[in-house]
Amino acid sequence: MDLSPLAEGFQRRFEQKMSAREKALSASRRSIRSSANAIRAIHRGEFDLAHKLMDESLESLRGGREAVLEDHPDVYFAGFLQDAQKEYAEARLTEALVTDSELPGLEELEVGMAPYLNGLAESIGEGRRAILDLLRKGRVEEAERILGAMDDIHHLLASIDFPDAITGNLRRSTDAARAIMERTRGDLSVTMVQRDLREALERHAGRIDPA
Repeated sequence: MDLSPLAEGFQRRFEQKMSAREKALSASRRSIRSSANAIRAIHRGEFDLAHKLMDESLESLRGGREAVLEDHPDVYFAGFLQDAQKEYAEARLTEALVTDSELPGLEELEVGMAPYLNGLAESIGEGRRAILDLLRKGRVEEAERILGAMDDIHHLLASIDFPDAITGNLRRSTDAARAIMERTRGDLSVTMVQRDLREALERHAGRIDPA
């Protein structure tokens, strides 16, 4: 029995699959790196740089998708490209959260539902980081606005009640987001009490007759 033609066919197909996988894996790494740098730029207020990096992240995602989706859908859904989509969605959604802009949708971001929702959950952690920066600068009202938006996001996430297998373990991300919300609410409350106390003391001191 001569099985060499069969073996050669398998060898060729696996080599093609491996080549496509390596291209997609490299693209996902580039995308994740660009998204992470974009989030750092957002927190620094460097939005032009953030937009450039997010555009680069999206181009990498498109390249990774094109490398595998048509001929190797099993590689496309292996998980690493979905992780990159989640990081990209997190960057775009974080920008919208901290700048009080409308959240971009699935079609605009070109990502799947599970990566989008998990990216939305991750943006709550970035919202906390933005709030802490604002509190250090005394910008309490803006911090309150972000916390309100985080509340709305968490309410949406908590309403998604489907198995983890199709939501990408969203329940775990939502639970983590709730813990972040509570810590952030406590930090904001303490800051507001301190501010009110300071203002009351200043008013009282102003009424004291220096004589």
